[in-house]
Amino acid sequence: MRQIIALIILFISININAQRIEIPKSYSNLRYNDGKLQFHDDVKNIWIDEVVKTPKYSFTKFTAEPIGTETGIRFDFKDTTFSGKIYYGLIKYDGIQNPQPVFFKKNSKIKKGKAKINIIKRLSGKYDFLDWEETGMLTLGYRIIEDDGTIIYDGRVNLKGKGPFSPDITIIEGPFITLQKSNRVSISFKTNEEAICSVEVDNKIYKDERPTTNHLIHIIGLEPYSEYNYTVKYGDWEESYSFRTARQKGARRPFTWAYASDSRSGAGGGERDVYGTNHYIVKKMMTLAKAKGADFFQFTGDEINGYNISKDKHNLEYINFKHALEYFARYAPVNVAMGNHEVLMRSFPKWISMDRFPFNKCSAEKIFADNFVNPLNGPESEDGAYYDPSGNSIDFPSYKENAYHYTYGNMAMIVLNSNYWYAPSSKINEHSGNLHGYIMDNQLKWLKETIAKFEKDSDIDHIFVTLHTPAFPNGGHSKDDMWYGGNNDKRAYVAGKAVKKGIIERRDEILDILINHSKKCVMMLNGDEHNYNRMVIDSTMNMYPKSWDKPKLKISRPFTQITNGAAGAPYYSQEKLPWSDHVKTFSTLNALMLFKIDGKKVYLEVVNPDTFELIEKVCIR
Repeated sequence: MRQIIALIILFISININAQRIEIPKSYSNLRYNDGKLQFHDDVKNIWIDEVVKTPKYSFTKFTAEPIGTETGIRFDFKDTTFSGKIYYGLIKYDGIQNPQPVFFKKNSKIKKGKAKINIIKRLSGKYDFLDWEETGMLTLGYRIIEDDGTIIYDGRVNLKGKGPFSPDITIIEGPFITLQKSNRVSISFKTNEEAICSVEVDNKIYKDERPTTNHLIHIIGLEPYSEYNYTVKYGDWEESYSFRTARQKGARRPFTWAYASDSRSGAGGGERDVYGTNHYIVKKMMTLAKAKGADFFQFTGDEINGYNISKDKHNLEYINFKHALEYFARYAPVNVAMGNHEVLMRSFPKWISMDRFPFNKCSAEKIFADNFVNPLNGPESEDGAYYDPSGNSIDFPSYKENAYHYTYGNMAMIVLNSNYWYAPSSKINEHSGNLHGYIMDNQLKWLKETIAKFEKDSDIDHIFVTLHTPAFPNGGHSKDDMWYGGNNDKRAYVAGKAVKKGIIERRDEILDILINHSKKCVMMLNGDEHNYNRMVIDSTMNMYPKSWDKPKLKISRPFTQITNGAAGAPYYSQEKLPWSDHVKTFSTLNALMLFKIDGKKVYLEVVNPDTFELIEKVCIR
């Protein structure tokens, strides 16, 4: 009997320890107790259990492959409480630049988490524009909608057969043009099952090295600024699109690129809220950018609603955002950065939360890197900074693919992460974490070094720096960003200790690098505030609180800050702030920015992608 009890205790102990994940030393006031992560509230002197719950909506549930039947397909979402509708229709790829479903006039009801679609009855005869009745191959697009009208997910599935039907390998995301250079690009896409897929370009075949669902295929040996057709081949299926390589580094011929930010769900229902993202406005932006001939798109933060504790829910929101990108990203890169809404948290009651760990598996930064393909030339992490609590362990998330730089022709883009190791919490001083808008030391050092490198590079005439949070908020975020109502006490905490520099001091250090240590830096490009505003920073601008008793930054030249968080998130109107008289343009319309770089000149056109209304047209340099 004692042996049995001992074994039971041992089993329980092993099970509890298996649930434990090592707490990074950069955090404080966290512990495990009976297998539960707990936070100690110093004010109330109590330990609080982590919030753990299964999300209502998840990537796994709603991207599950439908099941083939004698007459069509059926869905089982494994949730008897879920009800709604599925709209569906055939998708034609051949000769179509942006394939999407042509929805049939009727829908399928979801009852107790299950639904079925009768393809033979609904999509044959005069509705069969794919000739699947002859070929036995068709692509079906479908949209899952809850009873309250929420659009949860747009999916697609390749099917074989004339009845019965069998799901086949399908590209469920992409393809996307990534890592664009003058002599190469990479093409990424995801399939519903592991396979070796290939891409044909200029009569050459490039393949995966091994079976996978996450495909990244590198196309090399290309000519600068040249148009290429490409065909993605997977199983018995293929899709064809085109791309253009980049201007050669140092080339001073004209080119155009696009910018926007903040596409999380908007008001108005329908496609303005395809679970987690404003699909309607993003889709309009992408198609307009393509029509205007943009060579790439920079999108800096708040792509999704985020603020999730579930990786599965986070991934569902990301795939909905990426589906909206496809209208442009099949043809040219969309380089993406992090904002505050990309945070994936460990959370406790009363809005106490921090970046999820373990950092190498489920931090906000890791899940972001899993979902997007960006350059790998940024800083490593904040490990090794003076505040690093341990030289023997990894105590900060990676900057991999969330802070980086790239060049195009005679311009360079530096992408920062102003929500790194972000803790959206009322108790940041107790459990530690980073502040919204705060650039930590290692990233700041990397910025300074990268600016210096491009200053010396004779091929580069223009440097753009983009990060989600503006140095000077103008409408919607005066209580945070790099201002916090003028409160310099706001700063990051590491292992229970405040870092040396406050938010306004750190803001000035960033501006000093961009303005006083650089002649080539054109502007700071931001988001976060859901409007479009352009302001000019100069030596006459009031940029400090009345009680400021520290050194003031000297501005050596006029410098532009543009905030464009108008990609679909609910709008913010203008606030009265110390620098409001330096705001040149302010608009609450949805705004797509189109830069034209022509040698030493920089022109900007800002257009409402919904109505094509011109917001402003200006020569920046």
